[in-house]
Amino acid sequence: MANQSSPYPILCASFNQDNSGFAISTKDGFKIIDSNTGRLCYDRAVGAFIIVEMLYSSSLLAIVGAGEQPSLSPRRLCLFNTTTGAPLREMTFLTSILAVRLNRKRLVVVLQEKTYIYDSNSLSMLDTIDTVPNLKGLCAFSPSLEGCFLALPASTAKGAVLVYNVMELQLHCEIDAHRSPLAAIALSSNGKYIATASEQGTIIRVHLVSEATKSYSFRRGTCPSTIFSLSFAPSLQLPDILVATSSSGSVHIFSLGFETNQRTKKSGSFLGSILPYSVNDALDPAHHHVLHNAVSAGVRSYAVVRKVDKVADSSSSEIATCRAIISLIAYNGYFQEYTFTLNSQNESTWSLEREFNLVAVISGNAETS
Repeated sequence: MANQSSPYPILCASFNQDNSGFAISTKDGFKIIDSNTGRLCYDRAVGAFIIVEMLYSSSLLAIVGAGEQPSLSPRRLCLFNTTTGAPLREMTFLTSILAVRLNRKRLVVVLQEKTYIYDSNSLSMLDTIDTVPNLKGLCAFSPSLEGCFLALPASTAKGAVLVYNVMELQLHCEIDAHRSPLAAIALSSNGKYIATASEQGTIIRVHLVSEATKSYSFRRGTCPSTIFSLSFAPSLQLPDILVATSSSGSVHIFSLGFETNQRTKKSGSFLGSILPYSVNDALDPAHHHVLHNAVSAGVRSYAVVRKVDKVADSSSSEIATCRAIISLIAYNGYFQEYTFTLNSQNESTWSLEREFNLVAVISGNAETS
């Protein structure tokens, strides 16, 4: 998630595939930080980067410079080894690189009108996807090898999304999600669900990837707002929650699996366990929980759900409470971590557990405030 023209100290921010660590870049260089402890794991001050992508917690990084010096061209992808402090391989493209995604088998490079798929190990090119003009490098990637999909905008006039099977190297489906062009896309880590938001930012939609069918529609608000990020909770099946950040400065949580589980008492069917009774049901405000003023309005932010725990009622086997750990990076330079709790009565609470200045992080644990 890069922001080359940002007036704020953070140029880009990205969590790794399991959200156990994250990378940030400033005008001076980039840092790798442990999500659990806030410990600085790696720091390299060699200039500005617009893309820093991790491969889980390995020593491999995919980095792209901001172009402020000749050696850091935005057209050059460097696969970098943090252990040796040296490049493993460099790849140069005809136009600027807008996004990079990777897992243990595939490397994806997104340009404005082309997307390249590579074998992560041999770096041999496997496929090229011609796309509509994608000025922001908008994309989503599910790192699971069993459900490895890539999502890209399919139109500049409406919110259509192309879903591509990265392992099988073929188009999976195209989904018409919104009337307005897309602003944000996210795939669940297992590749089963895709969330989208348009440039209007009022409705968040979730589709089942295998069937390309709409499962949920959530209303974020009535006034237009830019959706900066979307992220599903980690899950092997239906994620419990979806988190979004917006230009209003709020963090939004939309409950999926947890509240669906409450409804299964009324419906024992398989479809009843994964789908709401109707779209109007999902549009009910009860599914939407908001933390207002998490960051200043207009400041770009990026949030992920790092962990979800379910606590059963001691008097029954039913889930009584869903507790989630939400990590948020604000591009003005701050990291925040919240505990979000939702009970079976749909009562929610937010608790700020820690906050620290990312730019000031040095070797050792981060100072919390």
